[in-house]
Amino acid sequence: MQPIGPLDGALLIDKPSGWTSHDVVAKVRNHFRIEKVGHCGTLDPAATGLLIIVLGRGTKLSEKLMSSDKVYEGTAKFGVVTDSYDADGAVVSTSLVFPLTVEQLNEEASKFLGDLMQLPPMVSAVKKDGVPLYKLARKGIEVERKERLVHIYTYRFTHYEEPVGTFRVACTKGTYVRSLVHDLGQRLGCGAHLASLRRMDSGKFSVADATPLETVLTWNVTELQKHVMPYLQLARAE
Repeated sequence: MQPIGPLDGALLIDKPSGWTSHDVVAKVRNHFRIEKVGHCGTLDPAATGLLIIVLGRGTKLSEKLMSSDKVYEGTAKFGVVTDSYDADGAVVSTSLVFPLTVEQLNEEASKFLGDLMQLPPMVSAVKKDGVPLYKLARKGIEVERKERLVHIYTYRFTHYEEPVGTFRVACTKGTYVRSLVHDLGQRLGCGAHLASLRRMDSGKFSVADATPLETVLTWNVTELQKHVMPYLQLARAE
């Protein structure tokens, strides 16, 4: 077995909007000519923020790193429902938004705290018989989905200016934040969708320590090595 090298580990990237997580992986792989590259936790194309990229033998730790709790900040737009529950989807319905306050939003949001069974949106990467749901949704096909257990630690709004509210969520892996926003809109009776989302933390890792993708792609391999968290450090981390 070859010794662990300086490029075996993880890199924290601040993902820009408009890129899929797979796009980022492919770009890093091709730019630095690294054979094995992966990521720990998908971000939707419109979402920004922390994306943990694993390199070389670091890919063996992807499951461990992916299982950590997450923290997100985002905005919810009330009065508009979309088929994907976010701003990328087609509008399903619109409603008048009655006057809302941050206190009212937090009173309703608090009802989602704790263990929660979530139904994955039809426009999602969850697979049914090996086919991603979003591919079926594009054909107008809706199938039965299995609910999944998640845990919501915090779901709190900090600002509201009609019709948009700003919130912060701390949750377990696999949580659909856009479903939280959609379901809150349904509970309020006016509907809502996720207007923007940014991942702030994943386990002990923070977006404050991440590097924008555009900066990473200006580096050479020597510069990359300075920013890779070593494999052994990651393997020992709790």
